Amino acid sequence: MERTRARATVFLMLFLGNLGNALEVPLDPKVLEGLPQPPTITHQSPKDFIIDPRENIVIHCDAKGKPHPSFSWTRNGTHFDIDQDPKVTMRPHSGTLVVDISGEKVESYEGVYQCTARNEHGTAVSNNIVIRQSRSPLWSKERNEPIIVQEGVSLVLQCRPPAGLPPPIIFWMNINFQRLPQSSRVSQALNGDLYFSNVLKEDSRNDYICYARFPHTQTIQQKQPITVTVLNLDAINETVAALYNETDFLSDGSAEERRPTFLIPSGSSSSKMVLRGQVLELECIAEGLPTPEVSWSKVSGEFPAKRTSFLHFQKTLRIVDVSEADAGEYRCTARNRLASVHHTIRVTVKAAPYWISTPRNLVLAPRERGNLICRASGTPKPTITWAMNGIPIENSPKDPSRKVEGDTIIFEEVQTGSSAVYQCHASNEYGYLLSNAFVNVLSETPRVLTPANKVYQVIRNSRALLDCSSFGSPIPKITWFKDSRSSTLDGDPYVLHENGTLEIHVAQALNSGKYTCVARNSLGISENHVYLEVKEPTRILKQPEYKVVQRNRNVVFECKVKHDPSLIPTMTWVKDNGELPDDERFVVDSDSLTITDVTENDAGTYTCIMITTLDQDSASAELTVVEQPDPPTDLELTDQKPRSVQLTWIPGDEHNSPIHMFVIQYSDSLHHHGHWHNLTVVPGTKTTAHLKLSPYVHYTFRVLALNAVGLSNPSLPSRVYKTNPSAPDENPSGVDGFGTEHDNLVISWKPMSGHQANGPGLQYKVMWRQKDVDKEWTSVTVANVSKFMVSGTPTFTPYEVQVQAINDYGIGPEPAVVTGHSGEDLPMQAPDNVQVLVLNSSLAEVHWEPVPPKTVRGRLKGYKVYYWRERSLHKHNPHHVEQQVLTFSGNKSHGMLPGLQPYSLYLFNVRVFNSKGEGPASSNQQFETPEGVPGRPSFLRITNPNLDSLTLEWGPPYDRNGRLTGYTLKYQTVNISDVLGPVEELALPANETSVTLLNLKYSTRYKFYFNAKTGQGAGPVVTEEAATIMDEAMAARQVDIATQGWFIGLMCAIALLILVLLIICFIQRNKGGKYPVKEKEDAHTDPEFQPMKEDDCTFGEYSDTEDHKPLKGSRTPSNGTVHRDNSDDSLVDYGGDGGDGQFNEDGSFIGQYSGKSSARDTAGGHESSEAPSPVNTSAMNSFV
Repeated sequence: MERTRARATVFLMLFLGNLGNALEVPLDPKVLEGLPQPPTITHQSPKDFIIDPRENIVIHCDAKGKPHPSFSWTRNGTHFDIDQDPKVTMRPHSGTLVVDISGEKVESYEGVYQCTARNEHGTAVSNNIVIRQSRSPLWSKERNEPIIVQEGVSLVLQCRPPAGLPPPIIFWMNINFQRLPQSSRVSQALNGDLYFSNVLKEDSRNDYICYARFPHTQTIQQKQPITVTVLNLDAINETVAALYNETDFLSDGSAEERRPTFLIPSGSSSSKMVLRGQVLELECIAEGLPTPEVSWSKVSGEFPAKRTSFLHFQKTLRIVDVSEADAGEYRCTARNRLASVHHTIRVTVKAAPYWISTPRNLVLAPRERGNLICRASGTPKPTITWAMNGIPIENSPKDPSRKVEGDTIIFEEVQTGSSAVYQCHASNEYGYLLSNAFVNVLSETPRVLTPANKVYQVIRNSRALLDCSSFGSPIPKITWFKDSRSSTLDGDPYVLHENGTLEIHVAQALNSGKYTCVARNSLGISENHVYLEVKEPTRILKQPEYKVVQRNRNVVFECKVKHDPSLIPTMTWVKDNGELPDDERFVVDSDSLTITDVTENDAGTYTCIMITTLDQDSASAELTVVEQPDPPTDLELTDQKPRSVQLTWIPGDEHNSPIHMFVIQYSDSLHHHGHWHNLTVVPGTKTTAHLKLSPYVHYTFRVLALNAVGLSNPSLPSRVYKTNPSAPDENPSGVDGFGTEHDNLVISWKPMSGHQANGPGLQYKVMWRQKDVDKEWTSVTVANVSKFMVSGTPTFTPYEVQVQAINDYGIGPEPAVVTGHSGEDLPMQAPDNVQVLVLNSSLAEVHWEPVPPKTVRGRLKGYKVYYWRERSLHKHNPHHVEQQVLTFSGNKSHGMLPGLQPYSLYLFNVRVFNSKGEGPASSNQQFETPEGVPGRPSFLRITNPNLDSLTLEWGPPYDRNGRLTGYTLKYQTVNISDVLGPVEELALPANETSVTLLNLKYSTRYKFYFNAKTGQGAGPVVTEEAATIMDEAMAARQVDIATQGWFIGLMCAIALLILVLLIICFIQRNKGGKYPVKEKEDAHTDPEFQPMKEDDCTFGEYSDTEDHKPLKGSRTPSNGTVHRDNSDDSLVDYGGDGGDGQFNEDGSFIGQYSGKSSARDTAGGHESSEAPSPVNTSAMNSFV
């Protein structure tokens, strides 16, 4: 089946070099069905074919053509009749030979084979296939004599494997099949020999074995083991006599240091030829002592970096895929500390023939022209020859349309029936090339092979390629049109390729549409329609972001994408370019990836990939999982001294968050067993700490690591480190001396901890003396207390005190001297020369003389001024005795008394105070404050409102602050928009408590401003508002109704209803028809009394000619008010609250009229614009 399909997909190519165009014959079987085709070789065995003698020989040769070609073979240049050899068969529909070698000698089938495939349109030939069987001959039997060599000299162990096909692979092993170690001193050469630049004692062994592996047959042959014994000079002198007659002794001198010399290649220069494309291997192996180092350089030029390598410890230079540029001189240098030696290798590069351009199949129409071009190169330059259908072209039938010019055959005015297969042969001394190309002369009308109505979808701003695959002979010309075919598509933004494809470099939405391609040649025309759809690109709008998350937390990667709505997207998440773990903790949503209970294994790079059928976009973010560090390990104490020790540790895993610091803690099993205390911290980059220690402590240490997540668990504790007791290094802190009574001194201090005690038996030596009086210290030793009281001291006397630590091993350092005071007593004397200066009605300044320091009998804290308001100077104000106190610092001799009441009598005195309390008060002094402005009137109210007058009543201020001289009243109008009118002012006497304002405007609101005055000025203002009675009430109701939401909605509904009625009336007026209700009303017998008609919304017989007449059927009383009568058809009733009447779709009014208005509007023409509104007050109240 596959062979049939292969025959159906035939290729024909038309290439016309400088003289023609190129045409590819399509693969469509329907097109190929009727097309003739010369043979084409599709598969053949390699030129050099090495076969396994254990398997059948298969020589491949397959070809295609129309009709299918027949096959024949030549062997060694003569016809090979396979029918005469029962061991040889040819596969059906193929030229492949199968040789059954069972019971036969393979050698009889070795030779040069060539396959020929022919049909009525031409003949194709294969390469010459050289058949050779692989060979792996046995190693010849030989006895290797033991080798004794002096230490330090060079040695070569020869391998010399049997020749095989292909050559074997050589390697050296011991008897246990272990490869022998190689180095710059011992290495294997390219020919398989093992070279020692100098031998050592350890090179002695009896199992140096050379192995040869033949890769084609997968067999391994081995040489007989070689024994090598390396002796130093003393050993040689002892054994040379015994061994001389039985062995080859290779050393005749001492093992002294030697300059380098080359073992291979010999001499100072050599040459090497290599073929282009092969591998160049150059080697230099030197001997010497010490072992020489080998280096390489190119005399003129540089090594090709990507193709060069150095093997066998720099002894072999290898360049792959050799080119002509690799020719030149290469220098190897061997160097040890004694000298250096050079060898130059001259490399020449030859080349077997290689193709520059192979001849291409031609499909030509009759009378067309074309070229077959065959270009090859090589060193030396290859010879080009041509053959037609396997026969040298000079021996082929003459063709006037064909002309051979070296590597080119030119065809002009080809004729039907001149189809043939041409062979180009390029050869030089290093090889040959063979290529078949046919010329097929066809006449075919154009065919467009691209499927009809094919839809191409591309992404905006990308390249669009619209195919127009066609076939025809002569080659069809392709033109393109879009939509209306108004013009051909040529030029920007369109590019028409030679194969008919239309390209749009940067497709845009406007390029979408229908495209038509037309294929035309001299024999006909064909066209096809395709469609282009330009889609919006897929873009990731919000990329996932780098996340750092703690273990066991959750993390969310967002990936929001925009894509063309007509494309179906697929969101895929990958981790480290692989699939997500199969774990329910990974939850993929439409635009996010959530990982719950994150573990360390979840760290990595996460990529969201949005894929559509046309494009894709991706974005990546890294997840770093952090947690607190693992605890440090392996705590070790070193550099142990009486007062210090060095602690070292190994940090634990930091879990992706660098360690900021290490916290070192200790526990004292002697004094506070089980309690851990912070000792010090060190940076996270250190793993050691030098710890200062205290005496008499049983230390145990542990270390904690801190990173950005938190503290690690503590390390395991270190071993216990005990320090010896000693005398105290320090004395108690916080020493103080103070008195609690006037005749004592209390000495206190902060107790020392066991860690500070430095030893057992901790006590305190307490010392004191009166400052500047006593020279000798009085002392007492106490224990387990933190204070000591000295009695019988003079009052507030300075003392010097000391507290010194003592233990069983000695006393502490000299303690510091602290000055304190004995207890205080109350001051003895009051301040003298107390005076006052009144600054204004609310502020006074008090002065005094400081008391003598000795009378204070303690630390001077300051002075206190007691003062109180004795009474007001106004007869109407009550008596006040509220005492106040102000405190001033001890360095002050005056102070201010703020916030005084004006027009008042004040008393005051001054006292000194210390920490114990206050001393005696000075004698009371008095002062008066002057008048000030009065306070607010005690009240202001408005009574007896009338149409044009209001009465104001008030009370005098509670705080008159002086003699009242009168009152000031100001007032102004306020309208409903809160706009203020002009201010009126009225002065009132101090003895008045009310006033009546006359001639005010009715229906007007007023705002009043009222304050009292003294000789010092006016006091604060009190305000009130009031309005004349009638107009104020009406305005309040109107404002209330007009601002109600329901009232505004009601008015809008009435206006809309009236508008609808008018529209219906207008329509009915124009139509002239009647509704059923109209017919009923026409049946009324009373012609004089007719209410409003429900069908056309007219009153009585109202018509267009009666616009200015009174409404027929209405009655207007003489008082101008419309009264209710027996008719319920008033329009006012339609808009009343609570009405449930409705209009039908035809405009007729249905239902009973309900919710009538409680009061009618006034009729026009009888209202006065200045008269009060005749609205019924009770009706208005019903709205409110």
